[in-house]
Amino acid sequence: MGASRTSFAKLQRDRAKKAKAQAKRERRLDRDGAPEDGTELDEEFVIPEGEEELSAEDLLALVEQLHADFEAKRIDFDEFEERKTELFARLTV
Repeated sequence: MGASRTSFAKLQRDRAKKAKAQAKRERRLDRDGAPEDGTELDEEFVIPEGEEELSAEDLLALVEQLHADFEAKRIDFDEFEERKTELFARLTV
């Protein structure tokens, strides 16, 4: 028995959720400008688009960077949870 494929509706929901998150980030950056501590947000925290698999090392690096951004207060809890959920959804068991 093969693995079931992702439905088109689920792909549309995922794309809409990513677009909403991006718009939220842009609004927050427009409103806040630069973070209070004077550092710029890490632009390396970009989850690659598409269906390609990330290696375990890449996923761990992204999770580590996500936690560092949250602890440094560069992102809020909602964005932290959203990104964490996206990363954990990419884990293969």
